[in-house]
Amino acid sequence: MRAETGLSLKPIGFIQSCYKEKFGIPRQPGLVTAAQAQLQLLPEFSQVAAFKGLEQFSHLWLIFCFHANPSLAWSNTVRPPRLGGNKRLGVFATRSTFRPNPLGLSVARLEKLEFIGQQACLHLSAVDLLDGTPVFDIKPYLPYADSLPAAQGGFAEQAPSSQWVVNFTEEAHLQCQQKSQQLQTNLELLIRQILEQDPRPSYRAQQEDARIYAMKLYDFDLRWHYKARCIEVLGLVDLFESQATN
Repeated sequence: MRAETGLSLKPIGFIQSCYKEKFGIPRQPGLVTAAQAQLQLLPEFSQVAAFKGLEQFSHLWLIFCFHANPSLAWSNTVRPPRLGGNKRLGVFATRSTFRPNPLGLSVARLEKLEFIGQQACLHLSAVDLLDGTPVFDIKPYLPYADSLPAAQGGFAEQAPSSQWVVNFTEEAHLQCQQKSQQLQTNLELLIRQILEQDPRPSYRAQQEDARIYAMKLYDFDLRWHYKARCIEVLGLVDLFESQATN
């Protein structure tokens, strides 16, 4: 069959996420259940009729664009982080972002559908999506068709297990309490779930590390370091303050 020419995709909406940069985002959906996001639909796709029956489903498939990837040529082999970044596999045997087309597929929990004025907004959780991600389509998750218990998972048969205990300094604990009220979310749970995944590059996984790490969440920098079998959260630094001191 001859391929169509001039094929184009148009976003139907954009993600507003707690993840403000790629570093620290879990490598699969569902690993950080406390991660929240909203999908803001564009006005032309916010017709009430288009969402009739959607709230009957607990989860949704999102087809999206890896918009923050550098514009590099795709590679036919990649190094999956799950294998320590040392072994190459074919790109089509992985979920690597470096693909012939920058398309991703993610499942998210639908918390609620809301219309703000004339704009539809889907409130989501357990996401792995960067803030600003363009979404091309929404499809309901069907357990009888999409959950296949007998399926083989290749090199990723089981969800990754964490060997890290996450502790908070007294200052970080108090900051989390304050921010949780402001953001109306369980921030300590979110941070714990993110850091248990050990966001560092694969070659540093399971190593003690004296470096202080940081990632952008919501409107602050989360800062932590590694100790003997323990990740210690040092504090939350408001972004404007962080930028002023750098």
